[in-house]
Amino acid sequence: MKINKAYKFRLEPNAEQEVILNNLVGSARFVWNQVLAISFEMFAKDAFINATNLVNKIMDLKNNPDFAFLKSSSNAVSLQQKVRDLASAWSRFFDPKAHARLKENKKKPRKPKFFKLADGTEIQLRPLMPKFKRKSDGSDSIRLVQFDKYCRIEGNRVKLPNGIGLVKFRKSQDIIGTIKNVTISKKLGCWYVSFGTEREVEQPRHPSKSAIGLDMGISKLLTTSNGEYIKPKNSFKANQMKLAKLQRQLNRKVLFSQNWKKQNRKIQKLHSHIANIRHDYLHKITTSISKSHAMIACEDLKVANMSKSASGTVENKGRHVKAKSGLNKSILDQGWGMMVDMLEYKQQWRGGLLMKVNPRYTSQTCSECKHIAVDNRQTQSKFECVKCRYVANADFNAARNILAAGHAVLSAEGGCSKGRPLKQKTSDLREKVA
Repeated sequence: MKINKAYKFRLEPNAEQEVILNNLVGSARFVWNQVLAISFEMFAKDAFINATNLVNKIMDLKNNPDFAFLKSSSNAVSLQQKVRDLASAWSRFFDPKAHARLKENKKKPRKPKFFKLADGTEIQLRPLMPKFKRKSDGSDSIRLVQFDKYCRIEGNRVKLPNGIGLVKFRKSQDIIGTIKNVTISKKLGCWYVSFGTEREVEQPRHPSKSAIGLDMGISKLLTTSNGEYIKPKNSFKANQMKLAKLQRQLNRKVLFSQNWKKQNRKIQKLHSHIANIRHDYLHKITTSISKSHAMIACEDLKVANMSKSASGTVENKGRHVKAKSGLNKSILDQGWGMMVDMLEYKQQWRGGLLMKVNPRYTSQTCSECKHIAVDNRQTQSKFECVKCRYVANADFNAARNILAAGHAVLSAEGGCSKGRPLKQKTSDLREKVA
């Protein structure tokens, strides 16, 4: 089987190299915006939008005398990849399934925005449409394919094209596999390099034979069917007061002034810091769980639906809006969706399984006698079955039910289809987690 993996490192260019890199990412951002404007014209005329049509527009931009800088301060391969990314964004917009998912998770409608075409007419910008990129967003990137042709690695330095030369990066681990592409990104003033690799391996077999059920929560990030509890990190909650203070200070600045931009950059850095803490913590947890268990059963939660606003509409006001807002923040602070995604690909690397089960009635079902009743869960933490009088922690009982549901899906005819990362025979899977 093929394993695709990306290795991301901090890049440390010198002053001259940073000037060239800034020109490259700036040119890529400029081409994205120009081709996006052209594609809006095509959209208004019902013209066919695909990668080939959009990539052909790059030469028109380079031949334009007003954009002569593109010939000297850009990389042809990176511009093509940027425009191909734009074409992929348009294909997602034209995908009916994406709009169906958006309709499911529909939130409070916002004030519509419009784009003015060259002939003066305006088109309304719809959800899922590609957006224009701004330098003030604090994030830019370029991608180079055909690594062997344009780049190479020498120790802890990488050779980049366009006269950049050898650039030092913090090589914290070995890069395993064939490098297929390299992405140079800039985020909040810091440069990063990411190597996309591919390698062929034999069908992996997980070293463990155990199975575990995971119940996700807020007061406890994870409760396992083994009776273990993992506390949440709550990186947003820990920095919420500091973030609010910075936002109040931003409110007192003149919009788009230099002081406003400096303050906005501080807020962006804090948001990035919060996200990095969450990302690092979830990586450590998921790696530990994935290494220890061949099968992991977890709830298939619809986080977008769970974190919807309770404000309602102008005609029908919502109830308990403040309490629901606090609950939504706590749900999003846990990063449940990110954690499940990490478990899925890590299990795939190791030859394990991730089973996503329906969460319905898992908190109301007795894990001993399987009796379902609302009265079983008397409080948030206490579970007591009204039939067999089994008493347990509510989260632990739910984790046991989730594990049982995972085994049921695995044993069912044609089970393993949902949440199954590897193409293996059902008999092999049963043997693995027996």
